[in-house]
Amino acid sequence: MQLQQIAKVIRSKNAGPCLVTFDLIFTNVADFELARQQLAHLKREVALRYGRSEENVSVIDFAPALAVKITIPRDVVSGDIGDRDVYGAQQHAPLLDIELSETGR
Repeated sequence: MQLQQIAKVIRSKNAGPCLVTFDLIFTNVADFELARQQLAHLKREVALRYGRSEENVSVIDFAPALAVKITIPRDVVSGDIGDRDVYGAQQHAPLLDIELSETGR
């Protein structure tokens, strides 16, 4: 099952000038728990897809909001020469087809 099939919201935005953060928001506890059980897998996939080491990927779950927040360093400081997305709002596409196991493992 792909992440885009169970997350209501998948978005990216700046988390300061040097970081970009991704929000994964789910509509129900079952889908949130499915993702929550696979945080290590999400971390590995994000590191691979964005060319980072796993040590540079932060993944935090927040049950009250049925959400997962992922943060990585930006390639270029926001607004610096060569920055193609000053707000970090167009960086989430590589997350859409991350496969999650329906058994949660």
